[in-house]
Parts: sequence; structure tokens; C-alpha cells
Amino acid sequence: MDGAEIEGVLAAAEQAVEAGSGLAGIGFWRVVSEVKRDASLVEAYADRIAAIDRKAFEAWALVTVPAVVGTAVMGAATIAGLGLVWWAYAASPPWNGLLLLAGMGVTLVTTHGLAHLVSARFGGMAVTHWFIGTYRRPQPGVKVDYGGYLRAPARTRAWMHASGAIVTKLIPFLAVPPALVMDAPAWTVVVLAVLGVGQIVTDVLWSTKASDWKKFRREMAFVK
Repeated sequence: MDGAEIEGVLAAAEQAVEAGSGLAGIGFWRVVSEVKRDASLVEAYADRIAAIDRKAFEAWALVTVPAVVGTAVMGAATIAGLGLVWWAYAASPPWNGLLLLAGMGVTLVTTHGLAHLVSARFGGMAVTHWFIGTYRRPQPGVKVDYGGYLRAPARTRAWMHASGAIVTKLIPFLAVPPALVMDAPAWTVVVLAVLGVGQIVTDVLWSTKASDWKKFRREMAFVK
């Protein structure tokens, strides 16, 4: 794409987000892919692309809160989840197993976005919001400033996307040793194993096509 075509698409995208009509069919993400291939284009267009992306995000997301608020909430919820696990050590069966599963479930939800946040910040990318996208996918997520995202190395962007998926897959397996130590009912370990393996299968069948691992593969394609 030449400069004139990029300018035309970005102008159309700006008009679309101002009108609230979204970015579908404009060619905006094709321009983004082109920009990722050329450092000079990143410097020329990163901030403009980020502004368009921000407006589109604000129109699309179901719920948004500032990054500092969302991080505080998710951090407190993670501590609460770990507190349930700690409580499980003092409980007798079957309550210890139930408390462990409850604590694991809470941390499973909260640490996904926190992993993205931590890896983004280590990679020099600012997180602007926490959000819930749609009713169909209520998993809390983090919104990265797209200007910083484009300026980060492709490999860094890729592993930022992968970080949440990796942590989510580890949580059920990390809960197995505590279950054994506290002598939780055998079904607790079975549930943890089924959940852990099920998530891996889901990633292979779905996430590589529609979620974190798809984004990981997309960004790795730009590694030089």
C-alpha cells in the first residue's frame, strides 16, 4: 500500500468511528498490518491508528474502567481467591475441596488479564482500561494503548497475547499439589485435571483460530 492509500483508509476509519459505525469493511486492519512491517510507517501513523482504535474500542466494549481501578479490583479478587485456598487447608473434607475449587476459579478469572497487564508493561506497552467486551464473553480483559503496541517489537507483542493463555492453563495444575497436601476428596483432583486438560484442548481447537493464540501467531509472523 502506498501513502495515499493508507491516508485514505485512515481518513475513512476516522469518519466511521466518529459516526459510530465501526471499522468493518474499511480496510483499517489491513493498513495496521502494513504499518507493522515498516518501522518508518509505525512512527508516522502509530498515534493516529491508536486514536482510531481507542474510539472503536469505546464504542464496542460493554463495560470499561480505568486501568488503575480494574487492576485494583482484579488484584483484590486474586488475593480473595488465594484466601479461599488458604482457608481450605483448615477445612475438613469435602469443604476443603470445595473451597480450593472456588479459590482456583476466582484466580483463574482474575490472573488471565493480570498476566496480560504485567507482560504488556514489561514490554513497554501502557494499559489504558480493563473491560468486558460482550455478554457472550464476560471474561475481564485489558486494553493496551495501540500506539505503544505498534512500537513494541513483534515478539514482545506476541508473548503479551500468549501470557494470559499460559497462566490460565497453569492454574488448575498448580492447584493439584495443594489438593493432595490438604487431603481433599479425590474428585477435587479429577475436576482440576479435567479443567486443565479441557482448557488445553479448547486452546488447540479454538484459541488458535479466534483468541490469544491466534493473536500470538499473527504477531510472530511479523518477527524479522
